[in-house]
Amino acid sequence: MVWRKQIFYVSSTDAYAIIKCQDQEKTSKVASVERSSPTWNETFMFAISRDVKELKIRIMDKDTLSADDIVGEVTIPLGPVFESERVPSTMYNVVKDGTLCGGINVSLKFNQQTTRSRGFSNEDLGGWKSSSAMD
Repeated sequence: MVWRKQIFYVSSTDAYAIIKCQDQEKTSKVASVERSSPTWNETFMFAISRDVKELKIRIMDKDTLSADDIVGEVTIPLGPVFESERVPSTMYNVVKDGTLCGGINVSLKFNQQTTRSRGFSNEDLGGWKSSSAMD
């Protein structure tokens, strides 16, 4: 899945995004600011299956002398992108503590790939599970 082209509408000069899909996490660059609206034009790819329900984006404000601040979060359902394989740029509400604090435009694309497993489960495909410890 590809996450692309975001525009966030909260006045934050050092904003970046943490994008999480299941146990995979990606971090954007600190946004370039145009007219107080941070803008990212980055693409992130995640290896997921169709049973993944959502993508979470946390908008952060980068601080130099203290911990970074959470600006807000959005949870995007992935059902529509699996159905049509593409969701055009769509505005999603960004919320912090139940309060609307802005919006983010996100476009999504799902590229289905064939598996090389040929019917084997992940446990059957080598790696640590099939390795034996030497005593």
